[in-house]
Amino acid sequence: MSGESDKMDMLPEPMTPSGYNRTFGGNKAFHNFANDYSHISDPNLRRRLALSEIDKVPFGLYHIRAVAVAGVGFFLDSYDIFAINLITTFLGLVFWSGPPEEAVNGFGGNYGTLPGSVNSSLKASTSAGIVIGQVLFGWLADVFGRRRMYGIELGIIVISTLNCALASPSQSMTSTGLLVFWRVMMGVGIGGDYPLSSVITSEFAPTRWRGGMMAAVFSMQGVGQLLCAIVALVVTAAFKDAFVDIQDLSACGYDCQIAADRSWRIIVGFGALPACFALYYRITIPETPRYTFDVAHDVEKADADIKAYMSSQAEGDVDPIQQARMMKIASPSLNVPKASWPDIFAYFGQWRNAKMLLGTTTSWFFLDLAFYGLGLNNTVVLEHIGFSHGSTLYDTLYNNAVGMIILACAGSLPGYWAAVLTIDTVGRKPLQLFGFLALTAIFCVLGFCYDSLNEAAMLTLYVLAQLFFNWGPNTTTFIVPGECFPTRYRSTGHGISAASGKIGAILAQVISIPLLSKDAPQHCSGADCSPWLNRLMQIFALFMLCGLFCTLLIPETKGVTLEELAGEVPTSYNAGRNGSISVAKPSGWGRWNPFRGGQPAGFYYPRVGHGGHGKGRSPRMGIMTSPELAAQTQSAVRQGGRGWPNPKKAWRKERSVSNESNGYAFSMSSGGGDEMPIAPAGVLPGWGAGWGRIDRGRPQGTAADNIYLQDVGKLLR
Repeated sequence: MSGESDKMDMLPEPMTPSGYNRTFGGNKAFHNFANDYSHISDPNLRRRLALSEIDKVPFGLYHIRAVAVAGVGFFLDSYDIFAINLITTFLGLVFWSGPPEEAVNGFGGNYGTLPGSVNSSLKASTSAGIVIGQVLFGWLADVFGRRRMYGIELGIIVISTLNCALASPSQSMTSTGLLVFWRVMMGVGIGGDYPLSSVITSEFAPTRWRGGMMAAVFSMQGVGQLLCAIVALVVTAAFKDAFVDIQDLSACGYDCQIAADRSWRIIVGFGALPACFALYYRITIPETPRYTFDVAHDVEKADADIKAYMSSQAEGDVDPIQQARMMKIASPSLNVPKASWPDIFAYFGQWRNAKMLLGTTTSWFFLDLAFYGLGLNNTVVLEHIGFSHGSTLYDTLYNNAVGMIILACAGSLPGYWAAVLTIDTVGRKPLQLFGFLALTAIFCVLGFCYDSLNEAAMLTLYVLAQLFFNWGPNTTTFIVPGECFPTRYRSTGHGISAASGKIGAILAQVISIPLLSKDAPQHCSGADCSPWLNRLMQIFALFMLCGLFCTLLIPETKGVTLEELAGEVPTSYNAGRNGSISVAKPSGWGRWNPFRGGQPAGFYYPRVGHGGHGKGRSPRMGIMTSPELAAQTQSAVRQGGRGWPNPKKAWRKERSVSNESNGYAFSMSSGGGDEMPIAPAGVLPGWGAGWGRIDRGRPQGTAADNIYLQDVGKLLR
């Protein structure tokens, strides 16, 4: 013992060396956590410190900036996707006016109405591009890093949106061909934004509020949908004089066509403006620490590549001696396997992991069959509930825009923000189950009781459907794939899950548009043009029921760190974070309870009361407090105990837990109930120092071999 004490006396004062290299990248929206610990040479300790700091950092203005930057992409996504509902009338007036025999140079041919095949092509083309972008950028983000891909997809969206707004047919290219091409390209950018924004937000978010931050990013879809309708309303009012006297679409003359042409270009092009302000923050973010440590492994090379990227160089230069030294240290320390085909088959060959991918893909697939089948045909639904009628073209366009605003304000936005406020408290899985159940009931009423419903009842049910879409599966299907997969496959897994959803959206268009017009009279108007709407609602009810059963395959992820979700064994470095460590396995009914899983988080995160610190407040811990003892104490209090645990009970618990493969190994502590562990005599810790166990994936030796006096005191805050 004296020799070990002498060795510990010789440890230098923990401090930050004056000449250590800091990594480049980072801004006010995305902090570079790797810089905080870049002076630590041990990559395993550096990884644990950086990831623990992310997991327990308090929510603040920094997180709001991150949500705003990541959410701009989804704002533009929703704006572009749902804008097609509001511009189809304008496109028909501009490019399809007059009889077919008068068509020339790509203009005219359908009496001012957009043909059904063209309507389907414009709506499905974006979804086709989204599928390509989700899989492609999801894979690229796992191979080359999140940082290198982030911003590229937003640039593609901006360029494609502007080209859509400027498209004009010619003798060799029709308007349909041009618009379909650029909407496919726009879809590629939109698809890339799904896995990138989800994964980057989840890897930078604290555990306690991770779901809320991801839901807030996704909620920008509702803002985009609302702003799109507002812009359409303003444009319609601005060109009122050109539309107010038009009784029939075929009567739209030159002035009317010019106004319609300007209107749809303004509506589409306006959506690209907010994205331009977010490009700077996206191209200057740092690489996520989880990717740097878990996928790159070569910390020195990763730092050099970040510097090179900031200098517009293709590859960073590193000191080969330093690189070899760090690789030698990292190899035995970092136990995270590298991505490879054998590892893919080994990981997803386990049913526990395969069912997560199956659950996220199928639940998203069935959701989008109904969500986009309904959302991309909002104008048809608005006609049935009385918000798309009008004696003139102006009245029709005005009522259509107002109806979209009502739907967004009454259903979409409240649903999104209800999810933001409750998803970390209630959990992802309960919200998704309850949402699918409520939607099944709503679509059954709309489908089987359609003839007995008046316009007020239909509007109420449709608003409720939008509410439960967004306060349920539409939000949760986006969040869970960004959490449940390991870092090396997280972006790819999210991209595959999202792509399955957009395949459902494509099928929804293939199914819904022909079905809505089935048995419609030749010269119909309004609701008479979609006599099969009630049958479509019945089909959607079946899809929602299928999504309900698929939800049983996904895990509950609230309050659990991404490393624990990836299958890593919790260590002492997880102590003190916003979340909890669970070692109890479900038994009896708990194994079949669909709402089980996860840990307390959000507004329900429990605060431990102790001593004289007041009820509901956490006890203060000294700088020499063992993280294992702190985690042991909090676990005992959550299970109904008070104060510090009984050492005998803790010892029994340690013996039972240590035999479990995924358990948390508590360290034994000597001393009585309320006594704090103290350091051996003669050991004088420096400022911010603390005890921490470094688990290297090999059999542990003595306690002295595994305890390092390092700059780890921040873990106890």
